[in-house]
Amino acid sequence: MRKRDHHVVTNAASLLICGLLAGVVVAAAAFPAVAMSGLTAKAGAETFGALPKELTVARAPQISYLLASDGKTPLATMYDENRRDVKLADVSPLMQKAIIAAEDHDFYQHHGVDLNGVARAFVNNQSGTNGQQGASTLTMQYVRLAIAYSASHPADVVAATEDTSARKLREMRYALEIDKEFSKDEILERYLNIAAFGNGAYGIFAASQVYFGKPPSKLELAEAALLAGMVKAPSQNDPTTRSGRGLALDRRNYVLQNMVTIGAINQQQADAAKATEMVVEDERTPNGCVATNQRYWGFFCDYLYRWWMSQETFGSTTYDRERRLKSGGYTITTSLDVQAQRGADQAVRRAKSETAEEAAMVAAVEPGTGRVRALAVNRTFRPDDPRNPTNEPHSDPKQRAKGASGNYPHTVNPLLTGGDGITGYQAGSTFKIFTVVAALEKGIPLSHTIDAPQRFRSEYVIDRASPTACPGTDLYCPTNSDKRAGGVLNMWSAFSRSTNTYFVPLQQQVGAENVVDVAKRLGIQFRVDRENRWADDREAAHDWGAFTLGVSATTPLELANAYATLAADGTWCAPTPVQEIRGPDGGTLSVADPRCEKRIDTAVARAAVDVARCPVGDDSATSRCGGSRTAAQVKAAVDAPVAGKTGTTDAENYASLVAMTKQYAVAGILTDPDWPQTTVKMRHQQRDGVNPPVYETLAAAMQGKPRIDFAPAPTELTR
Repeated sequence: MRKRDHHVVTNAASLLICGLLAGVVVAAAAFPAVAMSGLTAKAGAETFGALPKELTVARAPQISYLLASDGKTPLATMYDENRRDVKLADVSPLMQKAIIAAEDHDFYQHHGVDLNGVARAFVNNQSGTNGQQGASTLTMQYVRLAIAYSASHPADVVAATEDTSARKLREMRYALEIDKEFSKDEILERYLNIAAFGNGAYGIFAASQVYFGKPPSKLELAEAALLAGMVKAPSQNDPTTRSGRGLALDRRNYVLQNMVTIGAINQQQADAAKATEMVVEDERTPNGCVATNQRYWGFFCDYLYRWWMSQETFGSTTYDRERRLKSGGYTITTSLDVQAQRGADQAVRRAKSETAEEAAMVAAVEPGTGRVRALAVNRTFRPDDPRNPTNEPHSDPKQRAKGASGNYPHTVNPLLTGGDGITGYQAGSTFKIFTVVAALEKGIPLSHTIDAPQRFRSEYVIDRASPTACPGTDLYCPTNSDKRAGGVLNMWSAFSRSTNTYFVPLQQQVGAENVVDVAKRLGIQFRVDRENRWADDREAAHDWGAFTLGVSATTPLELANAYATLAADGTWCAPTPVQEIRGPDGGTLSVADPRCEKRIDTAVARAAVDVARCPVGDDSATSRCGGSRTAAQVKAAVDAPVAGKTGTTDAENYASLVAMTKQYAVAGILTDPDWPQTTVKMRHQQRDGVNPPVYETLAAAMQGKPRIDFAPAPTELTR
């Protein structure tokens, strides 16, 4: 829409004079002797009139901001160019006047092209007594920058900035049209937002932050003059370098004097500003997940980045998606709960130091939304420098003998969420919850009893050489970890004691393929090729006897979300690191909305939660947990209705715990990611075990939250 009309005679005159002057200037540059001939001027006018008038302007790259779930706490920034567009009303009037004084005194008088300036430049350049003068207005400079940012090919960028007469002609033509289309203030706003100020600062918002640590609305006179003086040659007039500081000071004082000339300030104000000491910061805006606002939030930031890169909403290719993230100017309110995340960060480091070979990993998910509230591990998100390694020796003896470094204390591997070569970890008996759900779906109630022996002779066929084979047979014979018979147990007491010889026969009764199917519905992804083949083949899954004991790989995030599905009455939600995404126009994107679907019947989910209250020291009105609790301290530590389960592998090289309330599900795994075959025993209850990081994270997340009880299990599934 046209913002401003020029008098038709003025428009026509401007076009004619510009065309004539353009021809003269072009000729003067190429053939000085014939510059003033009428033939040259006529040719220039005809060429000028044939130039296109419509300028297609692409939005310049914008910085994206990542915030915690409170919408205020900074998490990280992502950008290709550090720029954030602002309204002219949010820019100090002194800055507006300073840029005009520096670059275009007659900005508010001309119509995009300064005819007097063109003529003046011609006379000066013909005389040869002074340096070459240009005649670019702010509007023409904006045109040049806009063409460069809108270019789709590198050659177009060169053409937009090369010092040729053709470029000048094109800029003049576009400038006249832009001056008709937009008001002067709109043009000034666009220019201030697109100009480069050096040190990675593009646009006035970034410049005021980088050099003065303040918004552009707060710029004072000397500060505004300094920034205005930099746009002509940002690298040369860089006040943060020894070579550029003096030049920047001279340029600042030049701008101040020009502000007096145009009547923006008086001489007394200029002199006072010139006497002001030039104090600048050199605080480049942090970029990416290795520079998060809080030291240990890089793993969450990386999870968001990986999630973004998997979303087709942001482009058909990974290149397109990354450009959207780093150039789209989004404000991304993540799902990170500051209270929960800080609690998790402290908890994992109380359990294990950063230099420990073992990784204490904790993930927290919100039931009913899938929002990931915390991700913590006793590592620092940073790649080790191959030229100056700082990581500890590799924990695998074979790798250490080769001089290899381990992935601790620094790593960028997605230890908590999987992917990029991380297939997961065995979670032990936490998988027994899938057998519980499968049994309930078959109508088997929690009161179902089995006489659990010390060793159970199953129908599952395995390798005769396996240590878990019945002596002299190829049948799977699991035993109990406490080396004792379980006796007659119901589902509550067996889950509370984690009795293997109850759950293997129960799985055999309901069909291992159905237990695997429950795990898949609850979000277990089976990243290991062999396990993935079994999970996709019901016939193969039918013979997976050890599945209920947690021999399949998973991650803390998957495990937390699986249990969160049960806490949400069987509603599974895709894990997500975002709560809201706003584009530069202020509109929200639906990709941030929870993506949930009903995967488990409500009655079944509530009954499964009822049985899961036993291991962590809680009881429901129907629970018959027995006397043994594998993680009884959870209830006291969290001081809320809780449910969950511990898990340990036969070799004790993995230890896990899930603990949840109605508001949070927290899963933790303790292992050595570099060497899963470690001979170090992973523990539960001790200070350096897996249990404290989990229940301390949950307790921190629950501070100030209401205590909500789980819905009762239906009678038909508890009788």
